[in-house]
Amino acid sequence: MQQDSTEHDEREQLRRRGERVVSAAPDGGAGSSRLVSRTSPSPPPLTYVPVGERPLRRLPQLLVGLALYGFSLSVLIRASLGVNPWSVLYEGLENYTPLSFGTISAVLGVLVLLLWIPLKQKPTLGTIANIIVLAYSSDLGLFLIPQHLGLPARAGLLVGGVLLNGLSVAVYVGARFGPGPRDGLMTGASALTGRSLRLVRTVIEIAVLAVGGLLGGSVGVGTVLYALAVGPVTQFFLPWFAYRSTPT
Repeated sequence: MQQDSTEHDEREQLRRRGERVVSAAPDGGAGSSRLVSRTSPSPPPLTYVPVGERPLRRLPQLLVGLALYGFSLSVLIRASLGVNPWSVLYEGLENYTPLSFGTISAVLGVLVLLLWIPLKQKPTLGTIANIIVLAYSSDLGLFLIPQHLGLPARAGLLVGGVLLNGLSVAVYVGARFGPGPRDGLMTGASALTGRSLRLVRTVIEIAVLAVGGLLGGSVGVGTVLYALAVGPVTQFFLPWFAYRSTPT
């Protein structure tokens, strides 16, 4: 009886050890996929949560995230190695208007909101805060960060700006106060056309990038790095900052 129990314990230890090995294998097969799916945490929720739910917990996160996002845009601009598509458009418009980068972002944010009307999208507190905070924080960053730096410093700003941008997106999106104007345009157009979010976002960003480039905005290696890296960086930080709604 005792021997049977000992053999059972040994088999159980071997089974658990095997599961750890399979889950750690970089090229795991179907068995490892099933194991990971049972043990890995579920993706954090990102849908809108009403303003009244724990505002003292969520509102500072929203504002800090948006401020960091606006500042990260100015970091990328001072790197002078290429910026994200919307910033390319803002920079291009700066060449033809007396408005600052932040003011142009706010004006275009309001104009994008007008496109929400036929898409039946409704702005939230997060939407309005996105417009206002980004305008001020990006202009503040451009005021604080010097221009005409050497290549090593600019390369550092580029990498740091992309990392900060991905982190800031995770912070403010994780507060779950609703989408910004550009994100709402993407989700609304996707719902109206029945096309995937990925396709709609790609079309919008290519169009914005093309117009901004024609207007003289900065397109370069930073634009490519941003496109490739900001998604994975955001995905990495999201589980740390996504607010999980109080069960009802």
